[in-house]
Amino acid sequence: MGIRHGRTGTGTARAATGRGPRLVLGCALGCVLAASLVAGCAPRVHVQGHVADPEALAEIEPGVQSRAEVALLLGTPSAVATFDDKRWYYITRRTETTAFYDPELIEQDITVITFDEDGTVADVSSFAAEQARAIDPVDAESPTRGSSFGLLEQILGNIGRPLPQSEQ
Repeated sequence: MGIRHGRTGTGTARAATGRGPRLVLGCALGCVLAASLVAGCAPRVHVQGHVADPEALAEIEPGVQSRAEVALLLGTPSAVATFDDKRWYYITRRTETTAFYDPELIEQDITVITFDEDGTVADVSSFAAEQARAIDPVDAESPTRGSSFGLLEQILGNIGRPLPQSEQ
């Protein structure tokens, strides 16, 4: 029988227990990081404007309610017609934004309440986004008179120029 000198075994049990907590911590950190990346890319829904109560909207009938009663049922309108105050607009928009992209229109609802000369409801109508007309704004700029100075010209432009005399 021979005497064995030195360590016995390969030492894998000790090495595995030393790496165990670090491995678990690394996996947990990786899972948290992956979850936060996925959550950051999840779309966010934004609701803008007036969200009308469908029951309150159903109560409004032409020839029955006045402006004050409509304001009590629905609240103040999102907009009033520019050239005549006989039309009230209640506008609701739902958009969805994903990460850094532009918002995408999901739903748009415009309820128009028209009043007659006496201030009572004449008509109630609704429009969806599909019924809207697309407009293309003009990007042109109006010319302005005068000189255009750069930053350095503005800073150094007053050197050597006399100060204005104050009136006494």
